[in-house]
Amino acid sequence: MRIVVAMSGGVDSSVAALELKNQGHDVVGITIKTWSEKDCVSKGEKMCCSPDAIQCARSAAEDIGVPYFVVDLSVEFKENVKDYFVKEYTRGRTPNPCIYCNSKIKFGYLIEKAKKLGAERIATGHYARILKKGDMYYLAEGKDSSRDQSYFLFAIKRSTLSFLDFPVGEFSKDVVQEKSEKAGFMSTNRKPSQDICFATEGGGYQEYLEAINGGIFSPGDIMDKEGKVLGKHKGIVAYTIGQRHGLGLGWHEPMYVTRIDTKTNTITIGSKADVMKKKILVSGFNWLILEKLDKPREFLTRIRYNGKKVKCLVSPRSGDEAIVEFDEAQFAPTPGQAAVFYTDNIVAGGGWIEEIIA
Repeated sequence: MRIVVAMSGGVDSSVAALELKNQGHDVVGITIKTWSEKDCVSKGEKMCCSPDAIQCARSAAEDIGVPYFVVDLSVEFKENVKDYFVKEYTRGRTPNPCIYCNSKIKFGYLIEKAKKLGAERIATGHYARILKKGDMYYLAEGKDSSRDQSYFLFAIKRSTLSFLDFPVGEFSKDVVQEKSEKAGFMSTNRKPSQDICFATEGGGYQEYLEAINGGIFSPGDIMDKEGKVLGKHKGIVAYTIGQRHGLGLGWHEPMYVTRIDTKTNTITIGSKADVMKKKILVSGFNWLILEKLDKPREFLTRIRYNGKKVKCLVSPRSGDEAIVEFDEAQFAPTPGQAAVFYTDNIVAGGGWIEEIIA
């Protein structure tokens, strides 16, 4: 079977390609170029398409003995991920570009490229699994719960599940590292990639936003929940719900961002109790085990990557919206982030947090 492997230059995708080759598959390695040539070079090792990343991916492909290509999807990446990233921050929300990159780029445009190469499947180094039960395919958590990345994959199309392969999802990170060392991959001692490739060494994602639009950082008031002005913020795009550090305020107890108001350009802060919430509004659902949510259902849910799965009731409203009520109050549900629902270790689907209700 011909399988295209998306190779980032890291250990996980290199071992994924190795495993499939050892299983006898016809493997083709591909690195996705998501940034302009200038950006790929200037951002250094953190970029997925940096010279270092491409060198490691190409070297691994040569070690395994498989053909290797670089595919330019920089235009698609800008339109579907970078523009979304900036837009969400200007709306006072906290985006999750990794989810968009997976659903739009890796398991969207790249699948189209892979099919043109005659591929029957596409594989990555994600710590997740595809399970087949009868004629149905399911997205499941990786066996190494400490590395599970199923949260980032909820938005992929259900129709693509049969086309996906996650070889390292069956292993722990230690086993993957051992396999890389045994194979002698150049990437064995390479630093793992960061979650947000927009972040730079010194300025983080804020430096990227400022470079795109210098006026995006507009100072405003920091207030308490009674509306009393406590200080000044440096621009709402520099903050997220639940943030504690970097507020520039001295206080007798820890204070957290509880509200971001783009209309008044203000940030409200409060105690930890003020960011503990039980009910949220979620929209933009992508269901992997349902056609649609037609009645209230109980699920386990995560509202952030590596967050603990907690019990909740998901009740449909008009359109593509639902009220999610947790059994226990959760810390800082954040508009713009994903709420991903599970039945045991199977991803049922997910949506985007729109509003905090109570």
